[in-house]
Amino acid sequence: MNDGTTETTQTTAAWWQRLASGLKRSSSALGGAIAHVVAKRQLDEATIEEIEDALIRADLGAETAGRIATELRYGRFNTSITADEIKEVVAAEVEKALASVVQPLNIDPAERPFVILVAGVNGSGKTTTIGKLAARLRREGRSVMLAAGDTFRAAAIEQLKIWADRTGAAFMARESGADAAGLAFDAVAAAKERGIDVLLIDTAGRLQNRSELMGELQKVVRVIKKVDDSAPHATLLVLDATVGQNALSQVDIFKKDIGVTGLAMTKLDGTARGGILVAIAAKFQMQVHYVGVGEAVDDLAPFSARDFARAIAGLSPASA
Repeated sequence: MNDGTTETTQTTAAWWQRLASGLKRSSSALGGAIAHVVAKRQLDEATIEEIEDALIRADLGAETAGRIATELRYGRFNTSITADEIKEVVAAEVEKALASVVQPLNIDPAERPFVILVAGVNGSGKTTTIGKLAARLRREGRSVMLAAGDTFRAAAIEQLKIWADRTGAAFMARESGADAAGLAFDAVAAAKERGIDVLLIDTAGRLQNRSELMGELQKVVRVIKKVDDSAPHATLLVLDATVGQNALSQVDIFKKDIGVTGLAMTKLDGTARGGILVAIAAKFQMQVHYVGVGEAVDDLAPFSARDFARAIAGLSPASA
């Protein structure tokens, strides 16, 4: 009789494969630099500096790169070292940097609806992330409503409708060009009336340096509070990993303007700079809820510091 352990193990293994594959460009760039310096000579100061530079180029950030370099200088290594030994040090320090920001998105059942406002710049993958998250929540047995708050783009409304149909979620939209704050108000009221467990509100993509657009997003938050003064209960910022250092600016401004509570990082499969998540963690201590490594519905999963650290270092998964 199958007690579910085999299925869970297979699911975990499948996710690891997707994560490792998604971070391949990042781990290959880092692994190539490490192999290059190790092949040239023993571990000395010049070698350590080259490794530190490679880590910074991978967008891990100067702070984390510096800690790894210090560990190599003063740790258990002295005259010679293998590439895998360096990767183990990288993985250990990356995991340490990320450990404090790993935080599942906890849905409080006392809040009905539990309102999640989803924000991000143009093209970050907000609508797709909402769809994937809706699928996860529906699999958990929760009732879900999707609100098409990106009223500027008819295509975004249609895309969200497709996700609602696919996941069995309720759906609310207005005509293209309608007031986004008004839509959010109506969605919270409707979800409350229908006893919906989770309401996911999409928003229009906006550049973080456009103050008038950020002002519109602040208005959405204020209007939501008119229906439920405790909402939104979570404000999720979706980040595109391929933008690299610009993600730091996005987190900074969205956090200040609308009180972002957690992150979902997408498109890790499209960049050699996946280390930006480590730099964000070091600078902002912002909770990371999800990472995405592809377009499929199962390519979004809760964030694991250990898995991410070992994948980006190019190592196999940690043994149970």
